[in-house]
Amino acid sequence: MKSNILKTITAVLLLLVASPSLFAHALWIETKAMGTKGKPQEISIYFGEFSENDITKADKWFSDLKDFTLVVISPSKKEIKLKSTALEDKYQSFFTPEEEGVYTVVMQHTVKDVYGTMKLDYNSSATIVVGNKSIGNVATANPNKISVFPENASSVTKNTKVTAIASYNAAVAKEQKVKVIAPNGWEKELWTNENGEFSFTPIGSGNYMIEFSQTEKSAGEHNGKKYDEIWKMATYQLNVQ
Repeated sequence: MKSNILKTITAVLLLLVASPSLFAHALWIETKAMGTKGKPQEISIYFGEFSENDITKADKWFSDLKDFTLVVISPSKKEIKLKSTALEDKYQSFFTPEEEGVYTVVMQHTVKDVYGTMKLDYNSSATIVVGNKSIGNVATANPNKISVFPENASSVTKNTKVTAIASYNAAVAKEQKVKVIAPNGWEKELWTNENGEFSFTPIGSGNYMIEFSQTEKSAGEHNGKKYDEIWKMATYQLNVQ
């Protein structure tokens, strides 16, 4: 009897450790939605639990999370690879826009260590408008396999509906769940339509987080460790005026 109880407790603990839905931490990009040609643009990468304002110190990031790739894609589709510097609670990078149009900032990282029975794949993006809002402002500018794209991210105001698109494996994500987190930690789950679109109306100003995740039932081996699933998350922080 005691042996069975111990096995049950162990199984529950393993489930808690292995479940990213409980793990919940995310990587996300923060940058200003508007940029200026010829002026350095700051880009910051954070890791933590956005809804609880829980930011993990940069030297406490698990596994090889700090080895993420960060790329800026210009309106003319030029790719600019960035290097980041560790600060106390984030990684920081800069680039200087040389064109007018919409720049897409893309972060991606597949974690070296298998987490429980899952391979973890983190993705984040942001868009920066420099002058012209129409050039380069497309969801397909983001090459990540999972992403979120609000079309008018640079001009979002409170009490005005926001429409965005969720994409997965080079196609729109139809009838999939996404989560929106308000600045005060309030969360709401939404579902995409047949076109991968979802919408919400922010009732206050501040930074909102959009999270979209998918779990693939796919067994394999990653860096010598077996996994049963691949968990992928995309984040997009939206600044509401």
